[in-house]
Amino acid sequence: MRRLAVAAAALLALAACGSEEPDAGGGRQEPAAAESELTPCPEQEGTAAAADAPDLALDCLGGGTLDLGRAPGVPTVLNLWASWCGPCRAELPLFQQLSEAAGDQLRVLGVDSQDGRPQGVSFALDAGLTFPSAYDLEGDLAAELGLQGLPHSVFLAADGSVAHVQAGEISSYDELRGLVAEHLGVAL
Repeated sequence: MRRLAVAAAALLALAACGSEEPDAGGGRQEPAAAESELTPCPEQEGTAAAADAPDLALDCLGGGTLDLGRAPGVPTVLNLWASWCGPCRAELPLFQQLSEAAGDQLRVLGVDSQDGRPQGVSFALDAGLTFPSAYDLEGDLAAELGLQGLPHSVFLAADGSVAHVQAGEISSYDELRGLVAEHLGVAL
């Protein structure tokens, strides 16, 4: 009888852990409210078709759409990341720093790839990302470019052509700035 009571208590505890109800203090934020705190993707209306970029349109974590088939009009760095990827977590602050330093010379965008949307939103908020990130559940962009694993960084010329793809973690801000200068001609 005692075992039955212990098992029943354990089941009740597990059921409470899976509850979607917020706590009495309202501590959990609704997903839509969390996403509204993130930066939306830039408007792309009126931009020309991209030279050789993948023809993909991805929803953005903060709203809007990133249409990779449209030329960005400015040199752009796309960083493919996921909340579960340790090297991605390590290098994302470098992309945040690049975004803050870039001004109008360069656009920095993230692509949350092969990740759960709630996890990506939560991680982007926790990391303090102020640059926009698109959401790519299935990893379609990586597949289009023949990439495996994460992280990857894609350097796009203003016409949308792929100037360079950097596989793996970028380990320093100086390395990232050097790649931007070398492949996009932008000195920061």
